[in-house]
Amino acid sequence: MGVDLLSYWVTPYGMRVQVALAEKGVEYEFKEENLLVGKSPLLLQSNPVHKKIPVLLHDGKPVCESLVILSYIDEAWPETAPMLPPAADPLARAHARFWADFVDKKIMDGSVNIWKSNGEAAAEAAKAFIESLKVLEGELGEKKYFGGEGFGLVDITLAPLMAWYYAYEKYGGFSMEAEVPKLMAWGKRCLERESVAKSLPEPEKVYVFVGQVRKMFGLE
Repeated sequence: MGVDLLSYWVTPYGMRVQVALAEKGVEYEFKEENLLVGKSPLLLQSNPVHKKIPVLLHDGKPVCESLVILSYIDEAWPETAPMLPPAADPLARAHARFWADFVDKKIMDGSVNIWKSNGEAAAEAAKAFIESLKVLEGELGEKKYFGGEGFGLVDITLAPLMAWYYAYEKYGGFSMEAEVPKLMAWGKRCLERESVAKSLPEPEKVYVFVGQVRKMFGLE
């Protein structure tokens, strides 16, 4: 039955799964789930608890929640492109998982508040978002990737930032290049990888989509 990914082109959670599959060289079928118009029976059957995307179907068996999916992909296809440090270094593996979790809770969750609000609320959301980005930039330091020379779990988790940054800047009223230049340089290095470049849409296209959603919410 192979591998299927239930996702939507603009969701950063799905993008990270696409990057991981590309890094591993796993062929899959992308099955579009446009949640703005409804949820398919396949999605509801595959993820009855959260009813959310992405969902990875491997031989018809579902795996849900993007970070869990990344872990599954790493274990199911261990021969190539490991996402975590060697098992002999459990501390480094725990360190990577910590920062991947930080990205989910501070970056992904926090960024939504920027474009789902206006005025003072949007400004406050942008301030908190930038603070979290600066924490990440401090962790990155002078390294090529978050794990050092190797492109790994934290990089894959955060890579979709490069598709969304333009929308964040426009609705948050700030410049990523000015606020976190090292993080933006990291992002550009990530985009040089075929796995990332082919998995992420153009930032301008994401910005247009966000504008459409804001109109639906009555924010514009």
